[in-house]
Amino acid sequence: MDSTLSLVLLLVFLWCLCSRRMERYELTAPAAFVLLGLLLGEGTGVLDLALPHETVKALAEITLVWVLFTDAARLSFRALRPELGLYVRLLGIGLPLCVGLGALLAAVLLPGVSGWSALYVGAALAPTDAALGATMMVNPVVPAKIRRVINVESGLNDGIVTPLVVLALAGVSAAEHQAGPDAAGHALVELAIGTAYGAVLGLAAGWLLRTTLRNGWAAEDFAGAGVLALSLLSYTSSLAIGGNGFVAAFVAGLAFGTTHGAPPRVLLYVEQSGALLSVLVWLVFGAVLLPDVFAHVTWQAVVYAVLSLTVIRMVPVALCLAGSGLDARTVGFIGWFGPRGLASIIFGLLAVEELTPEGARQVLPVIACTVLLSVLAHGLTSAPLANRYGAKAGVPAPAGTPPQDLPVRGMAAGGFRHLRRGGGPSVS
Repeated sequence: MDSTLSLVLLLVFLWCLCSRRMERYELTAPAAFVLLGLLLGEGTGVLDLALPHETVKALAEITLVWVLFTDAARLSFRALRPELGLYVRLLGIGLPLCVGLGALLAAVLLPGVSGWSALYVGAALAPTDAALGATMMVNPVVPAKIRRVINVESGLNDGIVTPLVVLALAGVSAAEHQAGPDAAGHALVELAIGTAYGAVLGLAAGWLLRTTLRNGWAAEDFAGAGVLALSLLSYTSSLAIGGNGFVAAFVAGLAFGTTHGAPPRVLLYVEQSGALLSVLVWLVFGAVLLPDVFAHVTWQAVVYAVLSLTVIRMVPVALCLAGSGLDARTVGFIGWFGPRGLASIIFGLLAVEELTPEGARQVLPVIACTVLLSVLAHGLTSAPLANRYGAKAGVPAPAGTPPQDLPVRGMAAGGFRHLRRGGGPSVS
């Protein structure tokens, strides 16, 4: 076990040393650690990640909590105001359409999947991950407005669909154990408690941090560790009072972000901690989850994966952006860059813990296929399509160093990049 842990830590450090160089070869951290997991795990047997279920569950849960909290807390509503209409269209119309279409096609196409299981597949594969389109997200030839839209959508849609994933898993679990409708009703109560509790906790914590920093009571150097503790506290304390911890973490992040008034670097500690766990999740995905589900992959799962990245994503985006003033080329560009990544993997790991082995085998292959296809497809097309789109849009590369704008959401595992107002990358 010590040798395995040492190898994993060595891989993380080596990636740190060459991550900027790997950008030139269009190799992102998610793709790199999936490949390393496959090669060192199933491929050669060097990496033995036969982890206990409790360890895998804890890894998935803590990673999801940090991702949900940080993405929500990073929001600047003042910065979002210029494109607010586009965000409302994508998240309020496009996302529900994506979940609904995904659930419908899952019920029709996938063997043994219907009802709650279909809803789970549709919801688990709806959130996007900007990390898989890393080179596009920092490419200065792509208009900053378009990158911001993709960026913010990626940061919010995982938190929005989390309640649906939780509800669907509760419904599948109830059906498997013939427990009746009480499980779904109980899940709804947990979601309501988590939402209310997260809002109260986030607002109170944000006000307290702002007040103590202003009065000189709190040391800014330790504020990052405090916010890290707060993100986990929102999860654990919500569970203690009967609420849903994931929803509480997301709502607490939103509320905290609107009130804390602290410098952006206060959240960097949480972001970097999430980065470490994120690459571990990708490594587990490549070394453990992929080899296990490959034995149960069907042609229907492969077809659904292709549809998930194209029809199920792009048709809802086209419908919700109709009449928005964006041209067809831009709508198609936004539609294609909806990679499936970290959130979908974590939702899959949660299914392993919540469902029976038979129930998990019905849904995990399609999730694994979709994420793997997305890692390959979006990794390979990120730079060429961005350059082609930017050239047709007539956006010149900026000279000099423009001011920093929004942090790229979902990209913690990709090297702590940031989206700048003019488009250039930075490393925090």
